[in-house]
Amino acid sequence: MSEGKTKDVILETDADAIRLAKTLMRAARFGGLATIDPEDGAPFATRVATATDLDGAPLILVSGLSAHTKGLESDPRCSLLLGEPGKGDPLAHPRLSVKVAALRLEHDSEDHARAKRRYLARHPKAKLYIDFPDFSLYRLEPKTALLNGGFARAYKLSRTELVIDSPALTGLAEAEAGAIAHMNSDHADAIENYARHFANAPSGKWQLTGIDPEGIDLALGDRTCRIFFKSPLSDTEQMRHTLVAMAKEARMGLAS
Repeated sequence: MSEGKTKDVILETDADAIRLAKTLMRAARFGGLATIDPEDGAPFATRVATATDLDGAPLILVSGLSAHTKGLESDPRCSLLLGEPGKGDPLAHPRLSVKVAALRLEHDSEDHARAKRRYLARHPKAKLYIDFPDFSLYRLEPKTALLNGGFARAYKLSRTELVIDSPALTGLAEAEAGAIAHMNSDHADAIENYARHFANAPSGKWQLTGIDPEGIDLALGDRTCRIFFKSPLSDTEQMRHTLVAMAKEARMGLAS
């Protein structure tokens, strides 16, 4: 390397980096939220519980009494850090820092109803307080992100690489809740097989918590896993056929 020339530590963003970033957003249950303190303009970081909207944008539920809510109301610009440290060196595990703009969802709106349903699917205990008048759901609109996939694996991502723009979103907003209830009630064995075969997860009473155009989200207690479809859905009609095909593949794979 010639003197005075620095090495670019940011790698070219590829499909694997995009999938890892989306996995971190979809699988996260908690994250670090950094807002701007309206009193002195300094950064202020707190921990929040997270879920995702159908298109992948993060969702948070906050109390009007919390310090970060005051920051969000004063300036919607904030950032979200996602990624579990795991065993060993926490800096060796992937994490995603996302610059976002916070949008408070109005009660009684379709967006709020959808976000509430998806948030409770990830955090069912929040049902005890989600309807309190001083609690609000926020959708965090991704702008840009920095993915650290481990040592010497840094990538920059744009909004279009983080969220889904699909014709299937509208139909899934109406069909997702019924499909999830049906699968969890009548096809618990298939859901467990999804987790074991496609995510190499342990056996257990896994629950389906989300279906979007690119994949499904599962949960077992505090554990989550993200499974991507082989091909994204282009319409709602493909959902059932895709889930049936996955169930067959998982059953055969586990039996062999």
